Amino acid sequence: MTDISRRVAIGSLAAGAAGVTAASAAPGAAQTMASATPVPAFRGQHQPKPLRFDPAKLDGLSERLIRSHWENNYQGSVRALNMIEGRLATAIADKDFPPVAYGGLKREELHRTGSVVLHELYFDALGGDGQAAGGVRQALAASYGSFDAWEAEFRRTAMSLAGGSGWCILAWNHHSASLHNYWCWDHTNGPATGTPLVVLDMYEHAFHMDYGAAAAKYVDAFLRNLDWEVVERRYALAIA
Repeated sequence: MTDISRRVAIGSLAAGAAGVTAASAAPGAAQTMASATPVPAFRGQHQPKPLRFDPAKLDGLSERLIRSHWENNYQGSVRALNMIEGRLATAIADKDFPPVAYGGLKREELHRTGSVVLHELYFDALGGDGQAAGGVRQALAASYGSFDAWEAEFRRTAMSLAGGSGWCILAWNHHSASLHNYWCWDHTNGPATGTPLVVLDMYEHAFHMDYGAAAAKYVDAFLRNLDWEVVERRYALAIA
């Protein structure tokens, strides 16, 4: 079974179990569950962040691609996270909710949370001129021997995900107090103590419309449009 079909199966199981549990509950219990106020953690009120740049003015990334990615993939995850939180709010109030179904909901909560956060970090760092400067550039040069060596390793990490799915993430690792490029297979992966600084979406929906299978050209375009002032602010906050 593929990772995608497994997620669909788990999500369907969780959704089905939620429906069966609610339907089979006594009328009084169902009414109590429906009227219960959701706990703050499961309010399901996430709102999509607007793009901070004009998608028509990027170099090598079309407005059509960016808008499709932002409207369909990112906003789809925002909606899905809100839905999952609503189902968790119902499930947490039901002491008889099956653990296996609750596990499916928690898996989807983690998956959708990661998708929302990583997409926001990805979009928020676009709109620049790709020229690195400041403390983060110096730190990358010190960590990798040169800034060019870091960039080459970042590209290699990104291309190791081409044709599949996942994220290439430059992060500050708080455990080792060091900068690293990380290979992340899906929205739930990442360094345990890492703060993302540069986030590159390597799912095919992020580039196929413009570049087809030519993922390397997409990586080039991403780096040309990276706003290093945003990255510098993230780095300063991470090491503070």
